Amino acid sequence: MSYWIDKHIKWIYPLPAVLFVGLMMVFPIGYTLWLSFHEWSMSNVTPPLWVALENYKALFQDELFRESLWITFYFTVVAVAIQMVLGILLALLMNAQIIGKGLIKTLFLLPMIATPVAVGLVWVLIYEPNVGVANIFLQALGLPVQEWLASPDLVLPSLILIDVWEWTPLIALIVLAGLVTLPKDPYEAAIVDGASRWQVFWNITLPLLKPTIYSAVLLRLIDALKTFDIIYATTNGGPGTSSQTLNIYGYVLGFQYFQIGKASALLMVFFAIVLSLSILVIVLRKKAGASL
Repeated sequence: MSYWIDKHIKWIYPLPAVLFVGLMMVFPIGYTLWLSFHEWSMSNVTPPLWVALENYKALFQDELFRESLWITFYFTVVAVAIQMVLGILLALLMNAQIIGKGLIKTLFLLPMIATPVAVGLVWVLIYEPNVGVANIFLQALGLPVQEWLASPDLVLPSLILIDVWEWTPLIALIVLAGLVTLPKDPYEAAIVDGASRWQVFWNITLPLLKPTIYSAVLLRLIDALKTFDIIYATTNGGPGTSSQTLNIYGYVLGFQYFQIGKASALLMVFFAIVLSLSILVIVLRKKAGASL
């Protein structure tokens, strides 16, 4: 018995943690899937009623669901794209030989230290129409003040700006970690051949950074898709439904309208979307790594 334990010790030690984490993942997903096939209003008097696929049919016929799906993708794609561009530029800047590099890295971490709800409340004050810093800045430039979070046209760009401010430093740090591990030989050869800085970046740095960039995209893609805290703290999905993402709509269905079955169906569809996009990015990352 002791021989068998010694032989399989590398599997035995982590097994309790793996089982615990697996249970904590499988049970909520399984229970939500079970609820998605039932109609229930979170009542102790009326038990869940089996309705098969009716919740999914009602969901895909729901105009608010389609609107929330579009808002979720718009918010995610624009926010992550801006963060990637700015994050790579900041990483290149921090990788250069500049004075105070350590202090700059420390300052970049500050937006990520605060909780998203606290960040959202601070930005509510910044966007406040009468005394907010954003409108004071516009007035100083001679521009008209804006209803940042109360305008259906401006609310999503305003929320994207908050997300970019908070999470661009994370992208910069991930890319910086990739930059410091790049081999020196290709750069030395490029310098000898007289390549410009743009040619070095486009033909050497960017291709070598592709696996790191895909990893950063994967992390931010998952997190941006399921953004809830900042949106709920700032707009609660408003004005109207102009900033109502799938997460917000799922919360409204479940805890305001008590349509637990339909909310569970929405969450299962959302889970499938996030999982599919994550697998796609992982595949692309593997291809990028294999091509180097």
